[in-house]
Amino acid sequence: MANAVEGAVEVVVVGAGLAGSEAAWQLAERGVRVVLYEMKPERRSPAHASNDFAELVCSNSLRADTLGNAVGLLKEEMRQLGSLVLRVADETAVPAGKALAVDRNDFAKGITTAIESHPNIEIRHERVPRIPDAELVILATGPLTDPDLAQDLAKTLGDEYLYFYDAISPTLYADSIDESIVFRASRYDDGVGDYLNVPLSRDEYGEFVDALLGAETVPLHEFEAALYFEGCLPIEEMARRGRDTLAFGPMKPVGLIDPRTGRRPHAVVQLRQEDKTGTLWNLVGCQTKLRVGEQKRIFRALPGLGGAVFARFGSIHRNTYVNAPVQLDQGLQLKSRTGVHLAGQMAGVEGYVESAALGYLAGVGVAHKALGLEYEGPPAETAHGALLRHLQNADAKHFQPMNVNYGLFPPLDPAVVKGALAGLREQPEGDPGSTDLRRATRPGRRRKLPKREKNEILAARALDALGAYRDRVRPPHGEAE
Repeated sequence: MANAVEGAVEVVVVGAGLAGSEAAWQLAERGVRVVLYEMKPERRSPAHASNDFAELVCSNSLRADTLGNAVGLLKEEMRQLGSLVLRVADETAVPAGKALAVDRNDFAKGITTAIESHPNIEIRHERVPRIPDAELVILATGPLTDPDLAQDLAKTLGDEYLYFYDAISPTLYADSIDESIVFRASRYDDGVGDYLNVPLSRDEYGEFVDALLGAETVPLHEFEAALYFEGCLPIEEMARRGRDTLAFGPMKPVGLIDPRTGRRPHAVVQLRQEDKTGTLWNLVGCQTKLRVGEQKRIFRALPGLGGAVFARFGSIHRNTYVNAPVQLDQGLQLKSRTGVHLAGQMAGVEGYVESAALGYLAGVGVAHKALGLEYEGPPAETAHGALLRHLQNADAKHFQPMNVNYGLFPPLDPAVVKGALAGLREQPEGDPGSTDLRRATRPGRRRKLPKREKNEILAARALDALGAYRDRVRPPHGEAE
C-alpha cells in the first residue's frame, strides 16, 4: 500500500457502498488521504440491514461473467485495473452458471476489512446532511441518499431530481424448498446445474398470473409517480403488461427440461444461490412491491414452495439520480459546483458493477487532481469509456440510468467488419456460428457480423485499448492490492 503523499489535497468521500468503497480505495492506493463518511450504524436506509460496507440489497449477482456480454467485459476491465470490488467478488464467489454471484455477507465483510485496514483512510460513522465544504468531494451515497443531503444537492443542481423505484426479490431458505418437485439445472447445460427451477404447467402459470394481478401492493405516496427502471420491474407490473409477459421474460422455460416429465415446462421460476453454503436462494426476476402476506400466499402456491420459509421478503425502495448529460462533466464533476464529483447509481448508471466502475473512475480522476497530476479518462472503446460516453451524450430530455451494453460502444471500423466477414466465410459448415454467418451474408441481404462475433471483436478491441490507460493510472507501487 502506498504511503500518504505529503502536500496532497485530502479528499472527502461520502457513502461506503460499492462506489464509495471503490473510490476511497483507489484514492488511498495512490497515496491520497481519504475521509470516508458512512451513516451506518447511526442510520440505515430502508433497504439496508448490515453495518458492513458495500452491502448488496437487490441481488447477490454481478451478472454475466463472459466477454460476450458487456458487463462481463466491464468486470474483466475492472480486474485488470485493480478494482477492490472485483477482487473481493472473485474471492467470495458462489456457483451461478456463467454469471458472477457472491456470498453477500462474506463480500461485504471483505470490502469492510480492506477499507478499515488501509492506513490512508479515516472512517467517520456520521450522517452527512449537506455537501461537505471541502476542496475535493466524491458523493457516492447511492440510490437511497439521505433526504437532507438529497435536498441540499437538489438546491445545488438548480432543478429537480429524477427518480424511479427499484424492487428486491424474496430470498428463501434452501431446506424449505421441495427438491422432489423443484429441479436443479442451468439453461442448455448438461449435469446438475447451478439454479433451482420451479416448473409450472400452463394452468399453474395462469393461476400465478391471476394471483399477481389480484394481489394487494404497498401503496406509493400520492405525490410520487411510479417510474420503474425497465431492467428491474416488479413482477406484478410485468404481469399487468400482458398475461404472457412473464413466460417470455424472467419465467421463460427455454433450455430447461423437467426430469419428472421429460418435457419443457410452460414456465419456470428460477432460484439462484445466495451464499457459499447454499442456505439461501433468491427468486430470480421476482422483485416485488407486494405486501408481505401476499408474498407468502402467492409464492407458497408455486409447485415445491408450499413450505417455503422466507429469509427476506421482497420490497420496494426509491432510487435517486441526476440528469447526467446536463449536470456532470466528463470527469463526473458537477458543472454547478467545482470540486464535487458523483459516483455510483446517483450519477446515472444502473447495476452493482456499473456503480463500482464509476467509483473507480471517480477515485482515480480525483486522485490525480489531489496530487496535481494531469488525467486523461479511459478510451471510448472500453466498457468504462462507453459508460462515461453515455452519461455525456444521452438524450437529456429522456435520460434514464443505463446498464452497460455493447450498444453504447463506438461502432467498429468498416474495414474490420469486412475482414471479419471474410474470415468467417472460410468456416466449415459444421462450425458454430456458420448458420448465422450464411444468413448474414446471403446474397441480397445486408451484410453484417453476427452478434456473437461482433461482441467478441468489440471486447478484444476494448481490452487492447485498456492497456495504455492502465499504465497511465497504475498506483505508484504497481497493481492495486
